[in-house]
Amino acid sequence: MKASHVRKLIKPIESAYSEMFSGRVYRVGKGAVSVRNHSGKAEQTVIGVHGFLENHCYFTQAYEAPTTELILLTCSNYHIPVNGVTPEAPDWEVPIKHLEGTIEYDACILNQALSSLPTTDNIRVHGHSRGGAVILEAIKQWPDLYEDVEVVLEAPVLPDGRLSALVTTILEPVSHGMWPWLIRLINSAPSSAYGQTFFGKMNPRKKQLLSKLFSATKDHLTIVRNIENIMDWMARTDTSVYSHVRHGTFLIPAVDRILDRSSMLASARQSPTTMRIVETEAPSHFITLDSKEWVPGFETLPAAAQG
Repeated sequence: MKASHVRKLIKPIESAYSEMFSGRVYRVGKGAVSVRNHSGKAEQTVIGVHGFLENHCYFTQAYEAPTTELILLTCSNYHIPVNGVTPEAPDWEVPIKHLEGTIEYDACILNQALSSLPTTDNIRVHGHSRGGAVILEAIKQWPDLYEDVEVVLEAPVLPDGRLSALVTTILEPVSHGMWPWLIRLINSAPSSAYGQTFFGKMNPRKKQLLSKLFSATKDHLTIVRNIENIMDWMARTDTSVYSHVRHGTFLIPAVDRILDRSSMLASARQSPTTMRIVETEAPSHFITLDSKEWVPGFETLPAAAQG
């Protein structure tokens, strides 16, 4: 990448979205892990991994039970979407050798959180879109850690997957130097101009979370690196990674204008029978935001099933 392009791309992007948060926030490398306070005795632990240009608030309303210990990742070089909490340095943090802004880097953040934070044995790791790839990469890096963990891959980036034809058409002519200009253009347009096309039917929560997408990262370079790395990861990652997943669900939307649904489904079908495929009626890539009814209940968790 040309130095002049990099200079344009590393210009900071101001944080534009946050919510009140009660809990602790740990800085891990260039990312973070937030642990929400829960009022009841924790019966299950959920770790949420957000998607490209999203933030951890994607999961907060889907897992509101007072007995759910909710742990939320903030991927590398993304803004932490919390108010009123000072991030702290955890004693369990280990340096990460991968390039920040990549699936590989964020997988290391996930593995550090999973190996250090849950206080229950009933664990689900739920990833949306790019977050699905982060989970699979994390499993590849440390398979034994996931032996008794349930995985939910929602509209996920998968091995042998593709971006939707619509997204590919838009991205093809965009050079690195055009990114800052393109993002300024998108940010100045009302989200209604493109929202319905990519996001499907809107509701108040979708509108709240998706209208600030292009302010999620700390700079434009992270956006470019995320996209290039997603495409590269899908091309070079083998479906054999599924053999390490013991318990889990693929949630596939009825309509997806972000990722290519047919390649997602074909990839999911390469997995062993322990992973179930649920073809939801969700009208967009954002299944959980369309309706919480598609989020599996906790009776599917390995420990619950054994009990």
